[in-house]
Amino acid sequence: MRGNSFGKMFSLTSFGESHGPAMGVVIDGVPAGLSVSLEDLQRELDRRAPGKIAGTTSRNEDDKAVILSGVFEGKTLGTPIAVIVHNTNQKSADYDKLKEEHRPGHADKTTMMKYGIRDHRGGGRSSGRETLSRVVAGYFAGLVLPQVKVKAYVSLLGPFEHKEILKDLSADLSPYSFPDTKRNDEIKKYLEDLKAQGESVGGRVRIVVEDSPVGLGEPAFDKLKADFAKALLSIGAVVSFSYGLGEEMAQMKGSAVSNTANAFGGMEGGISNGEKMVMTITFKPTSTVGDKAKEGRHDPCIIPRAIPVVEAMVKVVLADHFLRQNAYQI
Repeated sequence: MRGNSFGKMFSLTSFGESHGPAMGVVIDGVPAGLSVSLEDLQRELDRRAPGKIAGTTSRNEDDKAVILSGVFEGKTLGTPIAVIVHNTNQKSADYDKLKEEHRPGHADKTTMMKYGIRDHRGGGRSSGRETLSRVVAGYFAGLVLPQVKVKAYVSLLGPFEHKEILKDLSADLSPYSFPDTKRNDEIKKYLEDLKAQGESVGGRVRIVVEDSPVGLGEPAFDKLKADFAKALLSIGAVVSFSYGLGEEMAQMKGSAVSNTANAFGGMEGGISNGEKMVMTITFKPTSTVGDKAKEGRHDPCIIPRAIPVVEAMVKVVLADHFLRQNAYQI
């Protein structure tokens, strides 16, 4: 099985299955001498960890990061960084019904068609649990560009919608990452009701990036927008990507686009222009529904726990392109 690595100058390789002994990641290309805080890394993992947000999965994992290599006395060595997180709360029996059944939209059926074998417990490599490896990589990517601010938030979840672009990227939107935090109790009840019904829902997430360096991205196949798209669409439940005005351009004239501020979301010709980057992605509803959802430990909506994953993949792309652009100046 290939396709477990991402990036060129800053690269990550994730490994492990949802119900195996551990999940992990090897990160290569991190410059030497950067200060590492295990507490900050753990804080990022806690944002994604199961069992932390009311109305989501009941699986409860501490997700404690163990750094095996690449860091010494709180500093990166410039060598490959290996991090593992042990799985401690597997209940594989919850997934017995999925051994012979295939969830629409999930990789159950296609994995069997491709490989002739699959780990049905929690989805194996296709489980959302794989994304904790990305969060770890995102933490180290953030060390490369500490001045860059990356904020992802819910712009649509069921009946809850926020149309305006977030202005304050330092705002605490926990636990549901919805800008109108006064509606958190409503969101909690909505998700709990969905879970009780064995139902699920999708939604949209907007990403805003400020203070990105100018000149990131290459003009042909390695456009910055193209790598953002690949990074974000590689997250299991993401089904679409756009940036700037996105699909709105389909109904606009060129003159209107030209007169719209930051119409291209901080990227022109696939290269960053120094303006605020704005991207939008769509998440499908969680594939597990009905009795299987009621009996197992599934998220009625994956988006609240996916927010740190989204931010991590954006940081990985930015760090990778920054190191490509400045390979001989680091």
